[in-house]
Amino acid sequence: MHGGGGGWGTIRSFTRDRSAARRRLAPGTTRRIVSFARPYAGFVGTLTVLLAVDAAAGAVTPLIFREIINEGVLGKDSGLVVRMALVVAGIAILTGALGLVERYCGARIGEGLIFDMRSRVFAHIQRMPLAFFTRTQTGALVSRLNNDVLGAQQAFTSTLSNVVSNLLTAVFTLSAMFVLSWQITLVSLVMLPLFLLPARWLGRKLQAITRESYDLNAQMNAMLTERLGVSGALLVKLFGRHEVEDEAFGQRAARVRDIGVTQAMYSRVFFTALMLVASLSVALVYGWGGVQAVAGALSVGTLVALTAYLTRLYGPLTALSNVHVDIMTALVSFERVFEVLDLEPLVKNLPGARDLPAEVPASIEFDRVSFEYPRAAEVSLASLETVAVLDQTVSTQVLHEVSVRAEAGQLVALVGQSGAGKTTMTHLVTRMYDVTAGAVRVGGIDVRDLTLESLRDAIGVVTQDPHMFHDTIRANLLYAKPDATEDELVEALRAAQIWTLVASLADGLDTVVGERGYRLSGGEKQRLAIARLLLKAPRIVVLDEATAHLDSESEAAVQKALATALAGRTSLVIAHRLSTVRDADLIVVLDEGRIAERGTHEQLLAAGGLYAELYRTQFRPQAEAQGTL
Repeated sequence: MHGGGGGWGTIRSFTRDRSAARRRLAPGTTRRIVSFARPYAGFVGTLTVLLAVDAAAGAVTPLIFREIINEGVLGKDSGLVVRMALVVAGIAILTGALGLVERYCGARIGEGLIFDMRSRVFAHIQRMPLAFFTRTQTGALVSRLNNDVLGAQQAFTSTLSNVVSNLLTAVFTLSAMFVLSWQITLVSLVMLPLFLLPARWLGRKLQAITRESYDLNAQMNAMLTERLGVSGALLVKLFGRHEVEDEAFGQRAARVRDIGVTQAMYSRVFFTALMLVASLSVALVYGWGGVQAVAGALSVGTLVALTAYLTRLYGPLTALSNVHVDIMTALVSFERVFEVLDLEPLVKNLPGARDLPAEVPASIEFDRVSFEYPRAAEVSLASLETVAVLDQTVSTQVLHEVSVRAEAGQLVALVGQSGAGKTTMTHLVTRMYDVTAGAVRVGGIDVRDLTLESLRDAIGVVTQDPHMFHDTIRANLLYAKPDATEDELVEALRAAQIWTLVASLADGLDTVVGERGYRLSGGEKQRLAIARLLLKAPRIVVLDEATAHLDSESEAAVQKALATALAGRTSLVIAHRLSTVRDADLIVVLDEGRIAERGTHEQLLAAGGLYAELYRTQFRPQAEAQGTL
């Protein structure tokens, strides 16, 4: 689903999205940028002043050269030559010191903006609904946190400093040149348009190539991320596709190589053209100015100063000719960050939401609940998806007027075929999604009227494929209860029937479980997840096929541990293996989003309906083997 073909779609979507943004920025973008920069106004002001002083100091140096030649060398005043040389050295030291302070101010602005924006975006994304993560590509989100944030940061570091520095340098340099000789200054600028027009085209071309290089690198990195992960590496090995993967990666890497060569050549052509025009201008000034110096109309020192100024002029003027491209690129990066921040979470704390009272019995009630998954445009962005077009019309209704009540302390089992809506019901209890119609109540209170924090603190969930962070067993357990003691960790592991294994490991609780827990077997990872649940000790427990990966012996041990742990707690259990829910207080049979049957195990078997059919189908092979069927 997120493979190579999808990656191409994302690259095209990214490029279209970015191009559209360059054509028309969203209203208010500039104002929001200023709001991000406001905390660093002092550093921005200081940086601007330092750049002005630096540009002025650079503009003074050629005038000192003029004095050294005219008054010192030609005037045979060695003392003046020494004094002027010391002034040049002092200016060099001052410029170096200014450069250090400028770098500090720029770093404080840039790194501060990166921290602020990344923190805002990360915190916002963490609060997005589950539907957001089921649609968006992880790589696209990471790109917003990295590439686009860095692009936005450049607006206040390299772009700001370059614009101010180049503008002031050009102004000071041209002013000094006009004062020295306005005639030679005008002549020296004759060749500038001959360079600036091609330079503008070349600059845009170079930037387009740079953007394409970023896209190709992103595509190659996306492939690396997928193929070098444990799941991707396992799939490649199981299908024996090493040669195909080598060829596919080689093609992507070759395109990165080729675009790199093209980028290098364009850059070199740009630099060579700049140096050529600057050299021709210097030659022109030396030719005409030299003739005037020989005729006595211009001093030698003034001629040297003019040529020195000229070498300082073309770089800033060329950079300023393409500055709008750099500014627009930075603005687009800001807008892409704002695009994520403006996507409102569908599930959030409502005004007046309150905590779930500790004294309220933890009952669960589904009151005529209907649910359909939100449309793509409600939860995602085209630029974050594999396919850039968000479907505005298609939605799937999963539940139809479902009414179920689990009293406090009861164990209610949800059974049915895959896709019947079982997991969706558990997601509604934890408010991963909100109901389309009806209400879900915990302790008699609509979950939409409760704070998300208190609701999820009261519920513990073990899924069919529990996630483990690439960290130690201890860290994965402490995620449920950060202040847990060593004894509590050990007790939870004992109750989940996995302490013996953990104790036998060389590093014990400090053993790293690997990416997604792949260093553990399926059963070991499941029992570790159950230990994490037991450590949390929630009032409500949701088990989504929590024993699916356990062998018979481990399943029996864990079921015993769960029976003790779940005593007095409300439990909602999804089970395909019907043997695990025989003792449930209530079994609810779902069929295509509707309740087909409800009752105890014995009642449902006696009714001879869908549950009985599922039960017979599941246990027929065992009965036939035992000769009881």
